[in-house]
Amino acid sequence: MARLDLADRVSALETAVSAGEGRLPAALLDDARAVLDRTATRSALSAEHTVVALAGSTGSGKSSLFNAIAREPLARPGITRPTTSRPLAVVWGPGADPLLSWLEVGDRHHAADRAAVATQGLVLLDLPDHDSVETEHRAIAERLVERVDLLVWVVDPQKYADAALHERYLRPLAGHGDVVVVVLNQIDRLTPEEATACLADLRRLVAEDGLAAARVLGVSATTGQGVDELDALLDQAAVRREAAVARLVADVRGVATRIADACGDKVPDRSQKAARERLVDALEAAAGVPTVVDAVRGSANRRARAATGWPPTRWIGRLRVDPLRRLGLTRGTDRPDLSRTSLPPASPTLAARAHVAVREYVGTMTAGAPEDWVLAARSRVAASTDGLDDALDLAVAGTELEATRRPVWWGVVSFVQRVVLGVLAAGLVWLGVLAVLAYLQLPAPETPTWRGFPWPTLMVVGGVVVGLVVALVSRLAGALGARRRAARARRRLRESVGRVADGQVRLPVAEELSALTTCRVAAHIAAG
Repeated sequence: MARLDLADRVSALETAVSAGEGRLPAALLDDARAVLDRTATRSALSAEHTVVALAGSTGSGKSSLFNAIAREPLARPGITRPTTSRPLAVVWGPGADPLLSWLEVGDRHHAADRAAVATQGLVLLDLPDHDSVETEHRAIAERLVERVDLLVWVVDPQKYADAALHERYLRPLAGHGDVVVVVLNQIDRLTPEEATACLADLRRLVAEDGLAAARVLGVSATTGQGVDELDALLDQAAVRREAAVARLVADVRGVATRIADACGDKVPDRSQKAARERLVDALEAAAGVPTVVDAVRGSANRRARAATGWPPTRWIGRLRVDPLRRLGLTRGTDRPDLSRTSLPPASPTLAARAHVAVREYVGTMTAGAPEDWVLAARSRVAASTDGLDDALDLAVAGTELEATRRPVWWGVVSFVQRVVLGVLAAGLVWLGVLAVLAYLQLPAPETPTWRGFPWPTLMVVGGVVVGLVVALVSRLAGALGARRRAARARRRLRESVGRVADGQVRLPVAEELSALTTCRVAAHIAAG
């Protein structure tokens, strides 16, 4: 399971590195590639050996401890100056030569079986001092610290709290607690109470370095105190043969965490939605959508009055120009790509607001992203929005505004008005005939009445009253229908503007950030 887990993490890290190419800091990508190379090389070498390195500063007793574990005086101890100029290896069991060659350790000693557990496969290294005055010695120590499976840091009571040790060496190993052992050497120089206090303080410092899982032991290479416990720990690591994989997993997780941190957090869905709404609002204003919506309402009112108003006065409404015709929006939408509106250009204020909204959208969507990704997204959107004004005008021209739609009730009311007008006209003719007969003093036929009112008079008065009432009610109904038609037009126009926003702003940003999402997700998988 551990090897499968390592393989999955390596695959995810490779994906993250590939997605971050050219966008993440070059130094971070170089570190990730170095980890991948070390992982591939170490995995291909002996899985039967566990490489343990003793690292420490000058005078910490590292070489003396090395001799105590090896049960042989192989390393030459030094007190005030570094004496280990090159790494020294002691090996239990055969087959470690290719591994040591990769580690570039040429000074090797093959030991007999260990007395305690007779462990085969243990490789113990004595590294040059990490604080050596020789730059080459420090470089060798730092290179091997990156490659060994299990790291034993040897400190002494005088310098265990040294800031350089913790900041330069231990803190960079944060997350590697499972493969780090911190040994407080020379505890024979302390009283039991002082040793307990020093170990407690050392454990606190190590935990603050991000190595809470690291084991902290107190030993004395001189008296042998604690050496058996350290022996048992190393023997156990060699028997289990898990340290190599654990170290590689920790390395992959460490660099993957740095990549995930560099990618930043995903922008919350709520923030993304709000940013798009603000963008569409600004583009609506720049496209003249409020003007078009008002024109739709005015045009619907005008046409409703022309269709359902009182016939003797409805011609007056036809003298007013259709608002949609004035804007060039009464054409069909079969070929919107060939259409242009007559909308006036957006005011400088609205145009500036639209450009600010585009920048704010890009800023929101790239919040926390690496600077190179932000710049790439801005550049891509700048290129895609070069013809934004024309695209918005085409979107408005291509939106179905129901400019020619005639509701059924318009026809019904128009028929009723014609009937009422016919009754009115008949009444007027009837009254005219009666007036002519009376003027010529000719006998007139008897005029029927209703409750004392002559029918011709009722027809005229009723025609006028009913026609005006129907026209007034129709005007109110037409206004309500115009508002509904304007609301539908507003929704359709917003959808059209939204498609422009998606095509020229949202999609380019999403395409640019898709690699960032891939990088972030893969890094989280590798670091998980």
